[in-house]
Amino acid sequence: MKLLRNLYTKPTISFFLGLLILSSLVFVNFARQPVGHSSETILVEIPRGTGFVQIIDILDNAGLVENKPFFYALAIMKGAARQIKAGEYELSDAMPPLDIIDKLVKGDTKVYKVTIPEDFTVREIAARLAEYELVPEKTFLKLAFDHDFVKTLNIPGKTMEGYLYPETYLLDRSMGSKEIIQLMNQEFWRRFTPDMRQRAAAMGMTITEVVTLASIIGKETGFKDEKPMVSAVFHNRLKKGMKLQSDPTAVYNLDDFDGKIRRSHLLRNTPHNTYRNSGLPPGPIANPDINSLTAALYPARVNYLYFVANNNGSHQFSSTLIDHHQAVSKYQILRKK
Repeated sequence: MKLLRNLYTKPTISFFLGLLILSSLVFVNFARQPVGHSSETILVEIPRGTGFVQIIDILDNAGLVENKPFFYALAIMKGAARQIKAGEYELSDAMPPLDIIDKLVKGDTKVYKVTIPEDFTVREIAARLAEYELVPEKTFLKLAFDHDFVKTLNIPGKTMEGYLYPETYLLDRSMGSKEIIQLMNQEFWRRFTPDMRQRAAAMGMTITEVVTLASIIGKETGFKDEKPMVSAVFHNRLKKGMKLQSDPTAVYNLDDFDGKIRRSHLLRNTPHNTYRNSGLPPGPIANPDINSLTAALYPARVNYLYFVANNNGSHQFSSTLIDHHQAVSKYQILRKK
């Protein structure tokens, strides 16, 4: 009996050992071989809070899982069950399961290069981000105008207007409105240096006043070299107690503005309208860049009090009302011609 038992045991062990080796080879081959033969990019979005099993289902529905049990086992062996990061991924069935899992664990998500132009308002920024489907527009706006949230970022105003720096950002869909706002605000504080804060204090200006003036300067002109002179006009008017009478302030947050300033706009009874109200508006009307911020702090040393747009987008500056009226007449005639 003992001899018979030994005879049966050895082949059985060999069989199972061979089966184990074969299974291991099949598993290794599964892990390293492409899922399919197509090289087309497949966009897969893993929403925040999605469980491990649901993630595998999403990948399976996208045609990226050939063998579910093996894929589960591989992900668990890689310790990926709790490490897969949310976001939008560019994957392909030409990728082996091992590479797919590694990409999900690293959080190597699809990145969108989004440029926020200088002097965009918060509403325009929200619309631009929504175009890329990076944020729900209403959610972004609600957060940007949430006083409690704004306080957490040490903003000296009531909204994020003025404090979202215009720049080109690399964003992905795992980032929510809050994270994007924080990123843009961090860039603002990186640009608005301690030296600039000291300069503002020396001029007797608060940060809010500097950013507000910078936002008006940026809306008035896109010419870098002209900004210090525009700044000088407004500084000179403030010192004399004159109204700023800046057109962009009259149409701030006007939903149906078509780009043409009308008399009705100048008569609008809004807190930001500097045709009706003296001094600076209660807050910024856009998000200025470093050139406008610098101009607000370092106005040109000129006695100009007026400016009018000429025919190439720049402006004609004047020190007296008579000279200003002559310049206005001149450019109106040229425009008609």
